[in-house]
Amino acid sequence: MALIAAIYALAGVAGWLLFEALASNPLTTNPLTTNPLTRLFLADVLATIVVWAFGLLYENVSVYDPYWSVFPPVAFLLWAFYTGVWSLPVILLLIASWYWGWRLTRNWAITFKGIAHEDWRYTKYRSQHPLVFHLINLFGLNMMPTLVVFAAMLPGLKLFESPNPLTTNPLTVCLLCLGFIVCIASATIQLIADKQSHDFRAANPGKVCNVGLWKHGRHPNYFGEIQFWWGIWIMYAALNGFDMYICGAIVMTALFLGISIPLMEKRQLANKPDYAEYRKQTRILI
Repeated sequence: MALIAAIYALAGVAGWLLFEALASNPLTTNPLTTNPLTRLFLADVLATIVVWAFGLLYENVSVYDPYWSVFPPVAFLLWAFYTGVWSLPVILLLIASWYWGWRLTRNWAITFKGIAHEDWRYTKYRSQHPLVFHLINLFGLNMMPTLVVFAAMLPGLKLFESPNPLTTNPLTVCLLCLGFIVCIASATIQLIADKQSHDFRAANPGKVCNVGLWKHGRHPNYFGEIQFWWGIWIMYAALNGFDMYICGAIVMTALFLGISIPLMEKRQLANKPDYAEYRKQTRILI
């Protein structure tokens, strides 16, 4: 845990130094690199590369696993200090993102087995594609999730530029609160699903978890994750309307429906004989 924390602290420092350097360098006049959001994006990319490099050092892609849940809440909080904006939408965003980040990071910590343990998905790619694994590792397993999460974060980051909802239509405030409730409900669904899954697997090793939320959906944790990012977008859309920033939530949904869920389903079908029947009787998400 201390080693992972040190790696992430180093990645954060590297990203922050780049963010500041792009702003203070007198030779940097390109508006693409002087724009604060672009600088934050490049800092995110550099931090990912640092984490990826340590993953190479320890021959373990799972070094990257906590990044998904650590970067967004930390970035949102630092963005509040950087912009000096502490409006109602920002406060709600910070509460939602830190609750979600705590839940997801906590679940990672509970299942963390040490620096030598690598997630089965990464091990699969490593064994099936040895010649191009390092390319898959950098661009597919590290950089792609970073890009998807940053795209999903953009509506939240744009909330810092949104008008004060208390001076607009009361319906706007209601929609903002709706988005916040969706975010909190989503993280709570994940928290409950985590506990039900851990308790069931401890008591019934090798069996398909079909109790609680898992009785009504095969992937309630993924459902909560997808719904969380739609909640962020609802908060943004309440103040800014329907525009291109919906793409982040769409891409996040596509990532789970097109990659994460099919991989998990294939593994479950291969390892648990009764999963096929469970699959017939239970919806995929809702």
